[in-house]
Amino acid sequence: MLTTILIALSLSMDAFAVSVSAGAGAQRTRAVHILRGSLCFGLFQFCMPLAGWYLGMGFMRYIEEVDHWIAFGLLALIGGNMIRESLFRRKSPEAGSAGTGGPVSGGIRGLGALLLLGAATSIDALAVGVSFSVISRNIWESAAVIGGVTFLVCCAGFEFGRRIGRVFERGARIAGGIILMGIGLKILAEHLGKR
Repeated sequence: MLTTILIALSLSMDAFAVSVSAGAGAQRTRAVHILRGSLCFGLFQFCMPLAGWYLGMGFMRYIEEVDHWIAFGLLALIGGNMIRESLFRRKSPEAGSAGTGGPVSGGIRGLGALLLLGAATSIDALAVGVSFSVISRNIWESAAVIGGVTFLVCCAGFEFGRRIGRVFERGARIAGGIILMGIGLKILAEHLGKR
């Protein structure tokens, strides 16, 4: 369960960063907007691992011998990409900086933009769902934990954003990437240790 919670926290970092950014850019955000945004992010994070798990199960018999390498590779790739984007991503007008009216600052008020943000921040969870299928993890329990943790983290993110701006956005993504890579190494070490 601890591993699942750590994965959930890692996966929620993209949504957290968006929540902090949205909270910082929309100072008059009401509780209903925060709850709706957090629920959207949590729901996407719940559904994406399920989709990835079912996709992965269709290929299970073909990949059993290398499943731990696949899980490690996916988690390392996702984590590394999160770190790379955090360190080297440049701000652009389309990124939705505070006060520009972009998709991040206005996303929690417009349903269409909110759905796009929810989908965009949960793509990593799809790949994690595939890796769960190769290590035979209980997907319904894991997806529920991931969705619930994301909901709570996003509620906090919106509130943090309103209070302290976007100071922690980059750090949250880097921390999430490091945790995902560490979990990938743990899975690999556990499987190699059984041989």
